[in-house]
Amino acid sequence: MISVLVIGKGNVGTHLYNAFLNVDEIIANRINSRMLENVPKADVTIIAVSDDAIAEVSAKIKNSFVVHTSGSVAIDDLKNQQRKGVFYMLQTFSKDKNVNFSNVPFCLESENKNDLQLLETLAKHLGNKIYAINSEQRKVLHVAAVFVNNFTNHLYKIGNDICKNHNVPFEILHPLIEETSEKIKELSPEKAQTGPAIRNDKKTIKNHLNLLTKKQQNIYTILTESIQHKID
Repeated sequence: MISVLVIGKGNVGTHLYNAFLNVDEIIANRINSRMLENVPKADVTIIAVSDDAIAEVSAKIKNSFVVHTSGSVAIDDLKNQQRKGVFYMLQTFSKDKNVNFSNVPFCLESENKNDLQLLETLAKHLGNKIYAINSEQRKVLHVAAVFVNNFTNHLYKIGNDICKNHNVPFEILHPLIEETSEKIKELSPEKAQTGPAIRNDKKTIKNHLNLLTKKQQNIYTILTESIQHKID
């Protein structure tokens, strides 16, 4: 049996704790990050708090093995006095949307081989996509994830706004979104690129710009020029 303590009740902490509750080989407990006076003992203490709070929270924990779940914070930013590690799940987490952990990549880091094996065992109880990733590699993954997830989702928001403003159902675009995400599993994103920018269809680009607000025009122009390799 592995005892796990999750500190934090945000999106990541909530999904992770609930997943551990369904594993017979894991004894899971959870506390709020403001309840650090009497932290319960555990084989692995997982800090699932905001990046800015990791150092402060970890400094107050006396447990033997403490890990965080951040994609952009280095392992050395943990300020506990004993063993340190990282249990980063590269996925988007929302409280109202269930997560299939079998599809989630677990990016793990520790200071020694035994602790890495412990984290691998923990991850294998939830999923099977497990990678040993150091702090520098994880930072690169995190910024890449911002582009493919956070920025892309914002573009969905803009597309939804455009549809709303012209009384067109956004759901008509769902199959296109799904096909694009499936296609890049077989083709590189560069080879999968289509549209007026890659074709240099100036007339269509001009017509599109005339339909957009000023802010939307700026974003459209930057992305068009990036696709056309006019900017890197």
